[in-house]
Amino acid sequence: MPEFERHRGRVPAESAGKRLDQTLAKMFPDFSRSRLKTWIEAGLVEVNGQMWRPRDLLAGGENVVVHALHEPAVEVAPEPIPIDIVYEDEDLLVVDKPPGMVVHPGAGNPGGTLQNALLHYDERLATLPRAGLVHRLDKDTGGLLVVGRSLRAHTALVQAMASREIGRRYRAICQGSLISGATIDEPIGRHPVDRVRMAVVPGGRPAVTHYRIAERFAAHTLLDVKLQTGRTHQIRVHMMHIGHPLVGDPLYGGRLSVPPGASESLRAALHGFRRQALHAVKLSLTHPVSGEPFEWTSPLREDMTALLAQLRSG
Repeated sequence: MPEFERHRGRVPAESAGKRLDQTLAKMFPDFSRSRLKTWIEAGLVEVNGQMWRPRDLLAGGENVVVHALHEPAVEVAPEPIPIDIVYEDEDLLVVDKPPGMVVHPGAGNPGGTLQNALLHYDERLATLPRAGLVHRLDKDTGGLLVVGRSLRAHTALVQAMASREIGRRYRAICQGSLISGATIDEPIGRHPVDRVRMAVVPGGRPAVTHYRIAERFAAHTLLDVKLQTGRTHQIRVHMMHIGHPLVGDPLYGGRLSVPPGASESLRAALHGFRRQALHAVKLSLTHPVSGEPFEWTSPLREDMTALLAQLRSG
């Protein structure tokens, strides 16, 4: 489990007009600017109780809290791990990640990750940040991820992701019977008590999730979800916030919902589903070099397909 150490400070008056990450590097010299920037983007820095961006400008006098995340340094080595490549050219890789695979090494997961596998697949990726990975999926969420295979492609893809020009759609099974689709526009930040979790919090980073009904069941709903932003655990947190957490979610799922009169096989399927019922089914983007539009799809994994079959039969 990650360990956090809280550091407090007040922004000096002479830092008025300066960037947040630049100022924090001077206020907390024990940490590098790049590490502080990572913590800011992860929602581990509060400025007057709110989440800011690294480039936001200070006025001076703000109260700052840094929740320093201490993780042992992990050397990322190539590992011969099979990966499902659904598209590749000189500049791009699109990978269909299985549930259960961690994307980046970290505390508790020093190896066996997608990043280790990518470094083995293409040694040139060692020259790129995080082996060219542009975004991530939670360990137990499967589906599509894009990798920049060249510096120009990676840079363009990171910019496209920040500009919300990369389309990402998900299928999710949530608890409860929803009546209609909607948009959830609620800020997300670190949970005020449990720093491992995320939550809808005042002053969090803007987060927008669009969802529509794909199929209804007695006490559950299959959703088609589109991300407008990409915050950590966004879909899981937003669905919990509106009272419809994802089936099987170990962090945000709450009490399992079993419909009255459910068959023994359905009960067993619901109790036996041990991960969040979430899959990244579609990825669309403009090729960062050729300018050609692309779209890829990924089928639901067998465990989600089996659960849906049980929900349909009752």
